[in-house]
Formats: sequence, C-alpha cells, structure tokens
Amino acid sequence: MKSQSATLLAEVRTFRQNHPEVRYVDLIALDIPGHFYGKRYPVEMLEKVAAGSPLKLPQNAVLLGAQGGLFKIGDYCFHDGDPDANRRLVPGTLKPVSWEAQPLGQMLITSDGTEAPIEFEPREVLAKVLERLHHKGIHPVVAFELEFYLFDKKLDDGLPQFARDPLSDDADDQPTLHIERLSRFSEVLDDMAQTAQAQGIDITVITAELGPGQFEINFGHCDDGLRAADWAALFCRSTRGVALKHGYRASFMAKPYLQFPGSGMHVHVSLYDGAGNNLLAAHQQQPLRHAVAGCLALLAHCMPIFSPNHNAFRRLGGTVNAATRASWGFEDRDACVRIPESDPRNLRIEHRLASADANPYLVLAAILAGLEHGLETRQEPIAPLNEDRNSGADFPLEMLDAVRAMQHQAILRDKLGAEFIDVYCENKRQDHLAFQQEINAREYRWFL
Repeated sequence: MKSQSATLLAEVRTFRQNHPEVRYVDLIALDIPGHFYGKRYPVEMLEKVAAGSPLKLPQNAVLLGAQGGLFKIGDYCFHDGDPDANRRLVPGTLKPVSWEAQPLGQMLITSDGTEAPIEFEPREVLAKVLERLHHKGIHPVVAFELEFYLFDKKLDDGLPQFARDPLSDDADDQPTLHIERLSRFSEVLDDMAQTAQAQGIDITVITAELGPGQFEINFGHCDDGLRAADWAALFCRSTRGVALKHGYRASFMAKPYLQFPGSGMHVHVSLYDGAGNNLLAAHQQQPLRHAVAGCLALLAHCMPIFSPNHNAFRRLGGTVNAATRASWGFEDRDACVRIPESDPRNLRIEHRLASADANPYLVLAAILAGLEHGLETRQEPIAPLNEDRNSGADFPLEMLDAVRAMQHQAILRDKLGAEFIDVYCENKRQDHLAFQQEINAREYRWFL
C-alpha cells in the first residue's frame, strides 16, 4: 500500500510540474449505463488523496439510469441512507484534458482494490472475472474496436443532421467506405487520435465505415483487461469532447439511422498461459471450439449487456453484419463470434455483437465468462456459418425478454456475481419502462 501511495504521489507531482496551468482534475468512473460520474478536485487536494487521504463518493452513483436519475433497486437508493463508498485512484490515468475551454486534468477512480469494493460497479465486476482467470493460469489479451458517427453540432428539432464535408460544405450523406473520407475529415480525426494517445490509449487503425459520417477506431492488443476497457471508456469521452471543439457531434449511439448500419463494439480476445502459450491453439485448436461453445451458450443471457438500451436492439439484423442469432464462423462477419485468420500464436475470437454504447467493462466481463464456461464444460459448438448458413441459436430481441433471460441464469450469476445481476437487471428494466413513459408524434398519428 505504501509503495502504491508513493507511485501515485510521484505521478501527481510529475503531472503538476508538467502542467502548472492545471488547477482542477476530474476524478471519474463509469456507471452502469456507461456514463462517467465523479468529482472535480483541486489539484492540491488530489495530491493529498494520492498520499493516502480518503476518497469517498456516494455508492449509489453507480446505479444512475440512462438519464441520470435513481431507481428503487432493492434497498438501494431510497432505503439505505445513500452511503458513501471508498474509491481509489487508478495509477497511470492522470492525463491533461485538451478539449475543454480551460486547462483541466482527469483521472480514473474505482472501488476495485479497496477494502469494500462495490459489487455492482462495472470495473469491479470485470476485475473479479480477471482475478479468477489469473488464478486458473489464464491470461487474456484484449483489443477493442469502436464504431461511431459524426453529426453536425446542431440538431434539427432534436434530430441529428449529417456532418458537413469540410472541403465542400455539403452534407456527408452518402454511404461509403472510401478512404477519401478520412482525408476530408482528417483534421478532427487526427485530433481525436492524438488526444486519445495523450490519454495513454494505444490507437492503431482508423477506418471510414459504410454509414455516412461513420468511422471505426481500433486499439492495440493489451495484456491487461482492465486497461483495455479503460481505453475504450476514455476514448468515448475524449472523442465526444474533440468533436464538439471542431463543430461536430460524435455519438456511439447504436442505431442513429434506420437505413444505415449501426455502430458496434468489437472485442478481440486471446487467452495465454503463464509461459505465453496460446491456450486456444492447443490440441488442434480444440480449446477454441470449447470457448466458442461457452460464448454462444451464455450469449442469450447477456443481451442486456451487449444491447443495453432500446435503441441498441434496433441495430440487430437490420443491415450489414449484425446478427439476430447466436452464431460463429471463420472469417465471417455475419457471425456473432468470428474467428479471424491468424497464426497459432495470435489465434483469437472476435466478439461482434455488442453495440458501441455498451459498457466496455461489462461487455468484456461477459465475454470472458463465456470463454471460461466453455473451457470448463468442454462442449462442442453448433456448426459454423461456413458449413451451415442457417446455423445459430435464438436470443432475445427486446429488453424485457432479455432481462428475464439474464436474471435467473445460474452460471452467469455465479461468474458475474448474483448481486450485480440483480442490480443490473432492475436498472435495465426501470430504464426501459421510463423510456416508454412518453407519447411521441408517431403514436398520435397512428391512434388519435
């Protein structure tokens, strides 16, 4: 503990020396819907926290709904006195913020690793899964890919407008994979990449996707699953800020246009033993087949994680490469679980089902739980799509059905924690019901 405090204190002091203009630092963490909450600390107070002073925030901040309100979930929120819970600083995440008007810093905080971690905090859920795997001698290497859309900064009566092409000032309203779009939007994309790198995020490939104004960013493979999820979370925050600075609005919304492809979160995962051997490649890749079978077995019960809101379910099966059944395949982007072509050293799965606005900590935790389950049970998977284009198992395509499938699944309750499952399912149920409590114009047109 003393060595960690010394490391944190050195990090804060180095940051103050390198950025004397910064007076405040945002201490931030991801809640259940995937939004950041936290507090803005004077930088001199941050130094005291790094030296060991308590850092406490309300425990129930993790339970916020999609719109920021609190729901009654068991005894939480309205019958527990709204207690504080200890958090800690995440080493290596204190970075300058370049997209705000005033000099600012930010740093991740978490309850995992504290004396009483919050069982339903997303980062803690993932930390427990990773710890269990490490005790079994399994070491994941992870890489996220995130798709997002650029829109005009101004909304039109609440609706998004196509991003304006900086060269022609015309709306970028045509679906295209052309690399010229990267050139036309290079100023904002370069700033996004540089800003992410300044946050310590390993940015690799940038791709123009099929939707108008749609792009994909790939991250480097990381042997620390928590850090890989941190990168995905922090990238979303910085990308939104940089876009606004350039006159755009960046969104990771799963399905902003019905007629164009949605935005996904693709997660590449390989598993290694302590000696660095790829576990999935052993014994003629039989463990790979078991891992795939485990992922598919739990997939239907993880849908509230992979599609965390009403809009995310719109993405499934609508257009390109978005499955409506649990499936797998070699080099097949129609599959939920794709096996990219690679040598045995880099053999991995690519989990393609989650929407871009899903919580990266929970998505990775759910994927790893499926892989672990498969390696334990050693079941054979269904036929890959390469052999049978109709292969696949049904999964829920509506939130309340998905919550029912998740809440009482014994394997998932064991691997992700029963308390987390109960809290998460009720949060999603209440969010969905709250979303329904509004009559829109279409409903009046149809039924008035």
